[in-house]
Amino acid sequence: MRLKVIGLIISALFIILVLELFYVQVIRGRYYYNLSMNNRIRVVALEGWRGRIKDRNGRILSDNKGAYNVMITPQDVDNLLELFVFLGKILKEDPQALMKTYQKRKFTPFAPVTIAENISKELAIKVEENKFRFPCLIVQESFKRYYPFGRDGAHVLGYVAKVSQSRVERFKKYGYSPPSMVGYLGVEEYYDEDLRGKDGGLQIEVNSRGQQVRLLSIKEPAKGEDIVLTIDAEIQHIAQEIMESYVGTTVVMDLTNGEILGLVSSPSFDPNYFVEQKYEDELKSLLRSPNSPMLNRAIKGQYPPGSVFKVIMAYGGLESKKISEYTKFNCPGFFTYGGATFGDTCRYGDQDLIQSIAHSCNVYFYNLGLLLGADLIYKYSKEFSLGDATGVDLPYEEKGFIPSRKEYQAQRKPWYAGNTINMSIGQGDVLATPLQMVRMMGSIANDGIEVQPHLIKQIGDKAVEKYLTQKDLKVDRDVLGVVKRGIREVVTDSSGTGHDLNMPDLFVAGKTGTAQSSHGRDHHAWFVGYAKGKQRNIAFCVFLEHGGSSHNATPLARDLLQRMVEAELL
Repeated sequence: MRLKVIGLIISALFIILVLELFYVQVIRGRYYYNLSMNNRIRVVALEGWRGRIKDRNGRILSDNKGAYNVMITPQDVDNLLELFVFLGKILKEDPQALMKTYQKRKFTPFAPVTIAENISKELAIKVEENKFRFPCLIVQESFKRYYPFGRDGAHVLGYVAKVSQSRVERFKKYGYSPPSMVGYLGVEEYYDEDLRGKDGGLQIEVNSRGQQVRLLSIKEPAKGEDIVLTIDAEIQHIAQEIMESYVGTTVVMDLTNGEILGLVSSPSFDPNYFVEQKYEDELKSLLRSPNSPMLNRAIKGQYPPGSVFKVIMAYGGLESKKISEYTKFNCPGFFTYGGATFGDTCRYGDQDLIQSIAHSCNVYFYNLGLLLGADLIYKYSKEFSLGDATGVDLPYEEKGFIPSRKEYQAQRKPWYAGNTINMSIGQGDVLATPLQMVRMMGSIANDGIEVQPHLIKQIGDKAVEKYLTQKDLKVDRDVLGVVKRGIREVVTDSSGTGHDLNMPDLFVAGKTGTAQSSHGRDHHAWFVGYAKGKQRNIAFCVFLEHGGSSHNATPLARDLLQRMVEAELL
């Protein structure tokens, strides 16, 4: 009886063993085969080099340098402590800091984690020599982005960094993985798909000690496309130097085709800080700065345009026939309406339209604003595309804001005559970006033809022409001629607010603006104009955030134009 029971037990165990073998070899055979292959075969990524960015004259604005990165494959780590003690000694880094970096960047057991970047070739060799001890280590030949002009053009270019965890899912369909380099801000982000190289890789067979046995296959990486911008590096440098001590922005645009020749936002930043870990302290300081150096004020800063808006008011008054160029209003230095007093900078006496533009007389435009009314002011603002984004090829552009009575009514907010009065001098809720103001001034200079501001000139070997479009605003060119005479008087009249810009051998016209800011802070200072020189015709803007009076902007604008003339750039 006992033998019979023992026989049954042995038979049952044998049946279980056979079933287990069947399960492992047949049902789960493919799974375990793949595991064994993964243990035997390693894939080493080869990153495709990023395309270079050049200025219009072929000068390199963004380039690549060869580099070596140390990576760890988490699934192959045997002893974390021993590994990081070794790496700390070789790389002369704190092992605990390296381990924190590893834990922070680790996504999955199979994805290599970069824990040291841009190391020297000598250190890379030392790490390679110890791979027999630590099969989890990978030394990858890579590249690092390099910006030879530093802060010049940082807001145009943007920067390159590893794709953030928050973007991994969003960019996965484009072929990005956690270690991938991706563009942030500027053209690095906007044209990332063109600039980004296509990754390749090596498939190698390794033994149990992580040593290479043979190369199984190779997929060569492909370099991204080089792109050429409309930017002139020399104009960019001049604008950067002029704005160095100020918070604000300078924009220079070609009147004929909308090509942006220079765009500086100040304070700026060095995009090289985002490339190397050694700049960690500088990067923290940059991100914590109260002056927001990462903000591109040319396209994201929304400010009241102040008296620059009077150009729109003048056109609207003439086109609607509410006034003629000879209509006069008396300016006693203030304006009273409904018990409220609205100020002016001076007591100008009787002023006609041309004089009121040249002297920037507020009282004249208070009167004109009440004649036009809020609806017509809104209409003429929109005719010159204010409140609409320019469509420039940079990410995160703001569109400004032009208030309207209809919008107020939709929000059940009353619209008062005081709103119209404030709106008539570019205050109240009126907001615009500096680039919008440049586009507006360009349309006036071009007799109502609006060009498309843009930065791209060429991708690879192909010229980009989609931005070379012109839009006829269908404005009255005779009326516009009167406005143009007014903004020319701003410069040529000895008492004009922009008289500093009356320069020999250079035609300059434009409008100053001193825009009130909130919370009792200093005013914003504007000069927006256009200039016609021997080399080219431009629209331009110098804007100082909390820079005080517009008289602080005009000397900088003169300096910009003078230096461009001397360098034969204008």
